[in-house]
Amino acid sequence: MLFKEAVSTRIIELCNKYNYTANKLAEMSYIPPSTLRALINNQVDNPSSYVIYKICRTLKIDLKEFYNSDLFDINNIDN
Repeated sequence: MLFKEAVSTRIIELCNKYNYTANKLAEMSYIPPSTLRALINNQVDNPSSYVIYKICRTLKIDLKEFYNSDLFDINNIDN
């Protein structure tokens, strides 16, 4: 799995966990909906740390919780 795919999957997981639609998450975190859609659709090769930070702030989780997933295990990420 590519890193951008892991980020996309994690955002979708967290939206489901916290009962947010992608549009609601974008609105609440002040991220342009097109940016969040691009992340979710794997169209961003290098996801911004700041965007991930804004998502975490909105969901009231730490960055380490965002990345605390087997998705980000170094053995699961392709180059």
